[in-house]
Amino acid sequence: QNVFRDDRRDVQASTRAALDYLERLHKMFGDWHLALAAYNWGEGNVRKAIARNQKMGKPTTYAELTMPMETRFYVPKLMAMKRIVADPRTFGLTLYSIPNHPYFQTVPLPRDMDVSIAAKLAEVSVEDFKALNPAAHRPVLLAAGTSSILLPWDNAVVFQRNYESSSIGRMASWTAWIAPSTMKVADAAKRHNISEAEFRAVNNIPPRMLIKAGSALLVPRTQNMIEDVAARVADSGHLDL
Repeated sequence: QNVFRDDRRDVQASTRAALDYLERLHKMFGDWHLALAAYNWGEGNVRKAIARNQKMGKPTTYAELTMPMETRFYVPKLMAMKRIVADPRTFGLTLYSIPNHPYFQTVPLPRDMDVSIAAKLAEVSVEDFKALNPAAHRPVLLAAGTSSILLPWDNAVVFQRNYESSSIGRMASWTAWIAPSTMKVADAAKRHNISEAEFRAVNNIPPRMLIKAGSALLVPRTQNMIEDVAARVADSGHLDL
């Protein structure tokens, strides 16, 4: 997590983390019902609930534990969903047919690129692009920090074809700048010929805050700037206020 991306919102990374955590909880409690309860309520709370029942000589199964109503209904809802998907006809339902391949595909990001440009090359809306790539919460994608993007399965090839044939000379209109000293936001904005309001908005700077030396910020990329943002900045840039 840095000023340019937030991997907690990455579709693949967060899903892998969730699955790894569920496996860890299953090993901890030895039961999938308890693992799911811990995922919803917290492993510490489940441990305490088990300890209370053990102290009173009661069973420690999911059904016997005292827990909040949200957690009490959490597992049954998941089980119900599982049964519906496995056998929809029994419940009088018809589910939409889904192609037997992933909805999205990972595509390498060849260079720094505005989110709007990436969406245009993939021929998807900016909204759909952001939905698949929520970790990229800035208007530009920095290739050294975000090595790949997610695109709908059919649009991955479209992106590559359009990128290779594109005549767009500058695909990123923003770059990273390291503040050389502590300064006012207005002074930093003026240095890069941008309004203070836009500078604050693109860098998510709250009112009445100074920019401290060493902070990494997005600034407009000049026409003669060729090189992309270096990995040491794209991967570990921070904003100190």
